[in-house]
Amino acid sequence: MIAPQEAVPAALPPSFAARLRELAFLFLKLGAISFGGPAAHIALIEGEVVRKRQWLTRQQFLDMLGAANLIPGPTSTEMAINVGFARAGWAGLCVAGASFILPAALITGAFAWAYTRFGALPQAASVLYGIKPAVIAVIAIAIWRLGKTAVKDAGLVVLGALALAAFFLGLNPIAILFGGAIVGMLARRASALRASAAMWVLPTWMRPRFLTLAAAISAAVPPTVPSMGKIALFFLRVGAVLYGGGYVLLAFLEDGLIRQHAWLTQQQLLDAVAIGQFTPGPVLSTATFIGYILGGVPGAAVATVAIFLPSFFFVALLAPVLFRLRQSAWMAAFLDAVNVCAVALMAGVTFKLAADALHGWPAWVIAAAALAVLLRWKVNPAWVVLGGGGAGLLLAAWW
Repeated sequence: MIAPQEAVPAALPPSFAARLRELAFLFLKLGAISFGGPAAHIALIEGEVVRKRQWLTRQQFLDMLGAANLIPGPTSTEMAINVGFARAGWAGLCVAGASFILPAALITGAFAWAYTRFGALPQAASVLYGIKPAVIAVIAIAIWRLGKTAVKDAGLVVLGALALAAFFLGLNPIAILFGGAIVGMLARRASALRASAAMWVLPTWMRPRFLTLAAAISAAVPPTVPSMGKIALFFLRVGAVLYGGGYVLLAFLEDGLIRQHAWLTQQQLLDAVAIGQFTPGPVLSTATFIGYILGGVPGAAVATVAIFLPSFFFVALLAPVLFRLRQSAWMAAFLDAVNVCAVALMAGVTFKLAADALHGWPAWVIAAAALAVLLRWKVNPAWVVLGGGGAGLLLAAWW
């Protein structure tokens, strides 16, 4: 008598190790191909984890995105960290985040090595001459689009103008962001509660304290050649307070690396931004490039770890609380004010970078062409930046 066949068990869910491998493979791939900035990165992640793999529902994904927008740091990287935590807990959080960051850090580090070795060659100078005005166009478009979303009423227009003026007066970007956020939050909530319009300015008794705080933050100027510890502390601080996305990074770098510490020249910062624009992955990988310039391979590693480390902690510790805070009117007003001040900082830094990048009519032509392409077509910004580099090479060959 033939024994009856046993029922075939249903497919078992993937093991913990298998889930970690899936996360590592997916986010290494996304980190290597995700050109186009945070919006493009988030779209790629959504397509993989919601539509294709169905690891999350669309509502879960949107909840994660809302939480990522409430905390400092790069939104797309924090989305990768969030997905990793949802898929495989604390280990998944580390694996997904590190895998998404690693390709950008390695590629940017390779460019930094080439820059320090070949940056003085005419060919490299020609490529960078064309890339820089294209980068200015990319950032200008980002500012315009973010500004349209951020400026929701006349009060925020005034706050943005005040933040821009404070930037040109030399106030520290951290003080501008948090001071502006507090003032904007109080003013908007006071308006909603029909309180006095005098809330639009800092109370008289607070002004000396606010200015003293800003001066203290901007004070200490370390030596021109930084130690690994100083590099780590600088990028750790930036990563911990960086609201408004990767482009706001420019304001912090310009203030800290050039005005406060004199670790870089304006030219080197613009070159670092240019490299960060046409490499895939998070824009904050610009820190890898700068770290390499300041301290070689150890400096690149320290800067990269330091600037991304706060994002891991914020996602791990604050996400449950932030889901509830999203619905707070006070928190919403705070974030509206932060976003406007962040856009103002971006505009101020872009103005300074443009003064360095737009030398000669060819640079103006490249910038205008890049603006026209970005406004007319939905072109990946990386292609526009690479096109600017090609234009620089052609101009060098003809002139």
